[in-house]
Amino acid sequence: MTVTAVEKNVEALTMTVAAEFDATPERIWQLWADPRQLERWWGPPSYPATVDAHDFRPGGRVAYHMTGPEGDVPQGYWEIVELDPPRLLVFRDGLADENGSADPDFPITSARVTIERVASGLTRMSIENHFPSREALDQMMAMGMEEGMTQAVGQIDGMLAEDATPAGAR
Repeated sequence: MTVTAVEKNVEALTMTVAAEFDATPERIWQLWADPRQLERWWGPPSYPATVDAHDFRPGGRVAYHMTGPEGDVPQGYWEIVELDPPRLLVFRDGLADENGSADPDFPITSARVTIERVASGLTRMSIENHFPSREALDQMMAMGMEEGMTQAVGQIDGMLAEDATPAGAR
């Protein structure tokens, strides 16, 4: 199933990626709450993520870096604002400089992740990104944010398929 919709709303300054999975909300929550699982899908395939710090609580910080195909190593971070497991995660999302501080050349966005069971027995995950300005939205889209997020979320089905595969068959 994976990504079912990507919606950009220029007036509201948002981009939302929605996906559905054949898994429980608790299982989808673990994709965010467990740093080893998070790093398996957070970066798109050409920019795999490594989680460097994972203080997954309100007021906590998640720091990561991605390794690009040319050896570039962009860094990012989240400042956790709100958690309501397994339904809601809200964080401020930014790119970091080489010292791990907010990079002033890039906007800080906010993300709201909702996870809910839907009538068909599937779990829907929506990631709504809110940008501080039209310029920020345009900058992040030009950097490939839409494609990167779609590719990243697209990796989750493979992880969930492993859950159903007996350990000896992997």
